[in-house]
Amino acid sequence: MITSETSFIALIGNPVTHSLSPIMQNAAIQYLGLDLIYIAIPCKDEDLRLVINSLKKINCKGLNITIPYKQKIFDLCDEVSPIANKLQAINTLKLTSDREWSGTNTDVEGFVYPLKAINLTKKQAIVLGSGGAARSVIQGLINLNFSKITIITRNKKSLNELMKNFADQSEIKGLINTDEQINNVIEATDLIVNTTPVGMKTESNRENNVLPYGENFWKSLNSKTIVYDIIYNPAPTELLKYCERKGCRTIDGTQMLIAQGAKSLSFWTNGLEVPFEIMGNALKKYL
Repeated sequence: MITSETSFIALIGNPVTHSLSPIMQNAAIQYLGLDLIYIAIPCKDEDLRLVINSLKKINCKGLNITIPYKQKIFDLCDEVSPIANKLQAINTLKLTSDREWSGTNTDVEGFVYPLKAINLTKKQAIVLGSGGAARSVIQGLINLNFSKITIITRNKKSLNELMKNFADQSEIKGLINTDEQINNVIEATDLIVNTTPVGMKTESNRENNVLPYGENFWKSLNSKTIVYDIIYNPAPTELLKYCERKGCRTIDGTQMLIAQGAKSLSFWTNGLEVPFEIMGNALKKYL
């Protein structure tokens, strides 16, 4: 029961109406018997600093950060974990005893979770997009010992930043989405990961049959390729439906969502063991 003593954890982003994080986190919180609730707060870009600083002053215990603030939140943290500092992307904040924000990143562990059972050592991967989520994915692919990683994006500036951040860590190549080499790269790759928001279910995105970079971009895809879309709502996305028709093995973002969320809840509760299965079961009726 919610009382005057109940604390809260919040998801901050824009948009957040599509998010299922409150469903799975509140299920886990209830199972653990904690006097907490988890809510989603939409936040405009110009209000981010005000909102984050204001939440320090009330009974907020922690935050999840989602699109488009995983990099912008960096300057609002007093402490940053080594992995978040390395990636320059934060998805989880916790208030310290001094009422300052401590930031970390649980997306890397979340991303690799459904790939751990697959032997991908020395394989080739493509990452679509160059935002905060792409940083976590690239680090996850490096941790999984991929031999070559190709980043494909529309944004040349963010691509150059990514290439600089991950220089000398792995064989990483960057391409703009209209590059003539792309058909050959797609045909030869073992894994494609979509980190763009294309296909996400939101109030403003009601288009059907939307694929990242358009259908022509995917014409050289073959059935041996694994396609992983980190979007979890809807599941499957139009991209994964298209790839299934091509005979590809597909992975949606549900397991990543649960794994990163469980890691975040453990961070907020000082290491409590979080019930992965409880979170997964709570999501089933919404996916």
